[in-house]
Amino acid sequence: MAADARSSLVYMAKLAEEAERYDDMVTSVKQLAELQLQLTVEERNLLSVAYKNVVGARRASWRVLSSIETKEKGNGDAAKVEAIAKYRKQVEDELEKICNELLEVLEKFLVPEDKSTEGQVFYLKMAGDYYRYLAEFAAEGDRKAKAESAKEKYESASKAAADLPPTNPIRLGLALNYSVFFYEILSQPQDACTLAKHAFDDAISELDSLKEEQYKDA
Repeated sequence: MAADARSSLVYMAKLAEEAERYDDMVTSVKQLAELQLQLTVEERNLLSVAYKNVVGARRASWRVLSSIETKEKGNGDAAKVEAIAKYRKQVEDELEKICNELLEVLEKFLVPEDKSTEGQVFYLKMAGDYYRYLAEFAAEGDRKAKAESAKEKYESASKAAADLPPTNPIRLGLALNYSVFFYEILSQPQDACTLAKHAFDDAISELDSLKEEQYKDA
């Protein structure tokens, strides 16, 4: 029964992706995660694509609205500023709901079920990413708490990633996103550059020993 449900949910997630209906895709992958099974690489990637698209669209909307809000403040149009702020808050509420939903799914179902090193790094990195997204629009006090949670997840992912080859795409993706966190959220450009350069140098030193397929991935 679980196998039938699993294959059906994977199919519906792929179908929703083809149709570019990412909210529907999220529904399918969330139900897939709730089966409490270790996801395959393909299923993990479907989860990532689904949430990345629904959150990415709203993050883009938030940036646009914030930019227009700043412009209207400069123009001194209080009525427009109020309307934009209300609309921006609506987008923030949607973002918070989606991010918190995924973080709960990760904590409750995915991290406990996957004992593989790659799986742990993948999910802990993902948790760091979504706390980072929450920190982007959080008010000052809450921003600090969200940033701390993001850093904690990235640190845990980095420790687990030490057991992966430096050329592993998940390990490299973690280093990239962690460096973005240092740059954009903590405003620490030097730490961001150091982290990214270290990951790059470690990977470059091993590229020549990789098989062609691994080389392409890296």
